[in-house]
Amino acid sequence: MNRQAPVIDRPAISFIDNNLGPDKVSMYISGTEGARDVAKLKELGITTVVNCALNLDINYADTITHAAEQGKVAAGSGPVKTYKVGLIDGPGNPTDMLLGAYFILESALDQTLPERASYPNRDRGNILVHCRGGRSRSVALVALFLHLQKPEQYPTLADAIAHVRETRELHPDEWFETPKQPLIDAAEHAVRALRVLRQA
Repeated sequence: MNRQAPVIDRPAISFIDNNLGPDKVSMYISGTEGARDVAKLKELGITTVVNCALNLDINYADTITHAAEQGKVAAGSGPVKTYKVGLIDGPGNPTDMLLGAYFILESALDQTLPERASYPNRDRGNILVHCRGGRSRSVALVALFLHLQKPEQYPTLADAIAHVRETRELHPDEWFETPKQPLIDAAEHAVRALRVLRQA
């Protein structure tokens, strides 16, 4: 029988850490409600959003460049830069998918956009990582990132997970699945793979 975690309230958006990436930005985690609160993102100086979840699409487009028409949806840009990973919350992700998510997150902080009209959001502010509930996929990715980016502060992946659980205010009763074990396994694989890649 699968153990079910209790449903416990947590903040809509949680500050996790700062001084990350070349611009020394702050990182936040949220679930869907925090990620769709554009006013709050602006208040926190969040200019970049990384969506970890499969089948969760948030429509940020407020500048429409392609109007909706028969058989086609509208397209355009929004107030934040968005990146999408599409992880499953549990088993089913390819072995290297969380590793790929790490590279997307790292690149989102490093990327420099050209001054062209097709890149309207060039501000380099804080970053939000989210999934549906902000308690498993986003926790696994951010913990992996912190362990690899700040090994002196988070010498093990477990140290980073413990920090994210605390700052995200996840209750101990749900730690057994925040994050779920397949995502912890994937993060451990990513750590090993990155060590090999960076020694090559």
